[in-house]
Amino acid sequence: MRKIIALLFSSTVLVSCSHTKLDTPSTVSEHVNLVSDRSIVTPPQETLPAAHTISPEKVLQSDKYSEGIVFDRQGNFYFSQTKAGTITIVSPDGSSRIWAKVQGVNGHKILPDGSHIVAAKNSVLQLDANGNPLKIIADRFNGKPLIYPNDITVDPQGGFYFTDSGDSNPQNPNGAVYYVNAASQLNQVASGLAFANGIVLTPDRQRLFVSESNKNIVAVYNVLAPGKLGEKKVFALPVKQPGEIDNKPDGLCLDAAGNLYIAHYGTRHVEVLNSSGQLIRRYASGNLTTSNCAFGGANLKSLFVTGGVETEAGQGGIFA
Repeated sequence: MRKIIALLFSSTVLVSCSHTKLDTPSTVSEHVNLVSDRSIVTPPQETLPAAHTISPEKVLQSDKYSEGIVFDRQGNFYFSQTKAGTITIVSPDGSSRIWAKVQGVNGHKILPDGSHIVAAKNSVLQLDANGNPLKIIADRFNGKPLIYPNDITVDPQGGFYFTDSGDSNPQNPNGAVYYVNAASQLNQVASGLAFANGIVLTPDRQRLFVSESNKNIVAVYNVLAPGKLGEKKVFALPVKQPGEIDNKPDGLCLDAAGNLYIAHYGTRHVEVLNSSGQLIRRYASGNLTTSNCAFGGANLKSLFVTGGVETEAGQGGIFA
């Protein structure tokens, strides 16, 4: 793979009323709770900036479609190139290198001990802080192989949830959500989903959001106990605009005000929903096939977005 060149680390702040510039990712708070997906951004009293005032700025361009962005305590960020089977690390000075090679790698989270868990082809793996494989956490359920583990959200009580997209055929909705507890025991907690994709657990652990891409649904489940969900409810139906090529909600993240950010594949946008599911902002993402999102930078006040600059067959981009 060609060396990935870091083009830009400064960017317009997405979740602040001001238009100050983003510091390099080395300023990520040392108090980030990596056990959960909580993001220390946008106090509830602040108002998100109007969409027309925000222009995404390219941080870097990758050879292949990008996915699974995550930040560590040292200010490095990592992203996956699923088709290339690589995870790249980008340091605060903008230098980058291949950190790990994992076939079909997608979603990614970092645990408090510095190890990483990644969703990959037919399995969920744990890697050490240097990208070396530690173990296969899950590769089958009830004797059947997992199909396409896609994304991950961590439960601060010691476990994590992940989606398995299943087959991509909308007429065969065999996607599922699984929970792995602290003892690495696997349990299926939801099934019958048409391409289960992005997933995020609220900081209070009361609700779990899941993108059901092939139905253009963001579903929500009440969490009754760790690894036990209530019935599926439709939280939102993201909107496709004229001229956009697809209509699939993908990766998800939350801000501290409880707003849900949806990487909307095929639309070149990230949509923001409030806690009631109302669309409150629609920000340009830079990538047409927007795939995932995560907060980073100074006080985690900028949103970083992965995907394909155009279609998945072309180059990938990281925008902020």
